[in-house]
Amino acid sequence: VLSHNLCTVLNVPHDPVALEEHFRDDDEGPVSNQGYMPYLNKFILEKVQGNFDKVEFNRMCWTLCAKKNLSKSPLLISDEDAFKVWVIFNFLSEDKYPLIIVPEEIEYLLKKLTEAMGAGWQQEQFEHYKIALNTSREGLSAWELIDLIGSGQFSKGMDRQTVSMAINEVFNELILDVLKQGYMLKKGHKRKNWTERWFVLKPNIISYYVSEDLKDKKGDIILDGNCCVEALPDKDGKKCLFLIKCLDKSFEISASDKKKKQEWIQAIQTTVNLLRVGSPPPHKEARQKRKELRQKLLAEQEELERQMKELQTANENKQKELETVRKQLEAAAARAAEEEKKRLQTQVELQDRFSLELEREKMVRQKMEEQVAQKSSELEQYLQRVRELEEMYKQLQEALEDEKQARQDEETVRKLQARLLEEESAKRAELEKWHLQQQQTIQMTEAEKQELENQRMIKERALQVAMQQLEQLELERKEALEQYEEVKKKLETAANNTKSWKDKVAHHEGLIRLIEPGSKNPHLITNWGPAAFTEAELEERQKSWKGKKATSE
Repeated sequence: VLSHNLCTVLNVPHDPVALEEHFRDDDEGPVSNQGYMPYLNKFILEKVQGNFDKVEFNRMCWTLCAKKNLSKSPLLISDEDAFKVWVIFNFLSEDKYPLIIVPEEIEYLLKKLTEAMGAGWQQEQFEHYKIALNTSREGLSAWELIDLIGSGQFSKGMDRQTVSMAINEVFNELILDVLKQGYMLKKGHKRKNWTERWFVLKPNIISYYVSEDLKDKKGDIILDGNCCVEALPDKDGKKCLFLIKCLDKSFEISASDKKKKQEWIQAIQTTVNLLRVGSPPPHKEARQKRKELRQKLLAEQEELERQMKELQTANENKQKELETVRKQLEAAAARAAEEEKKRLQTQVELQDRFSLELEREKMVRQKMEEQVAQKSSELEQYLQRVRELEEMYKQLQEALEDEKQARQDEETVRKLQARLLEEESAKRAELEKWHLQQQQTIQMTEAEKQELENQRMIKERALQVAMQQLEQLELERKEALEQYEEVKKKLETAANNTKSWKDKVAHHEGLIRLIEPGSKNPHLITNWGPAAFTEAELEERQKSWKGKKATSE
């Protein structure tokens, strides 16, 4: 139902088949935002051409969401005025979700409403409200804006009708692009009479109606860059005249007073000038400029925040560096104190060590003196020992001579033993060779024995296979004999039958010629195919022809 109504309001053809196909496999269900938003964008919004009534579209959207979100508390504005405030909110809100209206746009809207009500703008009151708003959030939602305007906080002393007229005037200007409207007299083209009409000026057209309820429209004045407006002098009893010139026709109009005349001429001329340069309506251009200014201020603020963050980061880095240097200095001072303490301790230890070493040197010197005296006595003993050793050396020389002779005898005996060992080794090698030959012979005998055993086994298996084959051949021979006996019986029976047939044929030879097998010789071939006679029969006929020919000659 929602899709069909949207298509009707937006003048888009509804495709129920596409709807069914889109939601066929949606696990979230057909009413989920995840499933419906892609369908809405693809099959409805992308097909919109712009030729639809935006007020009706807004009214449909308002019907969908107002009952759920509109405040239940009593407001100073009607539901129709709340709808118009909601549409104005959609026009002035930021282009991001969730939609909010920022304080600058709230101030612009409240100023417009205050100006339309003919009251004075309370800047100080709004500044207090703005400060309280900025501390809690970035802006207001549509329903909060409706509550703000409906509460009468910025329209104190105004009745409901005045507030409603102000909302309607701002709605006409911002949403319906009504630049100016009011009653004036228009001169007819055919009857040349003057009739009061309600004129509505928009960015490219002036429409005039019977009354301000806009129900009975009488015509349009199409504006373009070639149009112009100029004041006319009073004539025919009409005052405050001005002329609107278009390409196809001109329109004479009479305002109620000179002020209204000048306001209409200025408004129409401004509209024509905007059409010539291709600029949007003033309120849209002003909104775009305010938006660009906010974006610029936001960019500057972000850049300032970025620079502040960079400075803060640099300051923190410097603080960290200073803290690091301070800690390094403290550590260096602690190390220096520790090293000084170690140096003093080392100096004390070295002094103690030198004192101990000096005492030790004295004791060593005393010991050395005692050792020198002892060594002197030992030297005397050593000299006595040398003399004794010389005596012993002479005795050893004699013993060595005896030992040398004994060694020569021992060498002779050793050579004899070596020769005997060589002979024994040769005999041992020969015995080992004979032993290896015997082992090889035994191994060869074992291998031959194993080979013979294998051959015997193979022959036994072959003999068994041959016996089986022989038994099989014996069975086959018996079967062949049985078949032979059967065939022999059949041949005897056939021979008996043939003999009886030959007897019968012999009695009837003149009537029947027995069909016999033909000659195995190759048949003769004639121009009409195989011959009906054999070669022997042909020779007989040739001889008969030759005889007949010789007789005739």
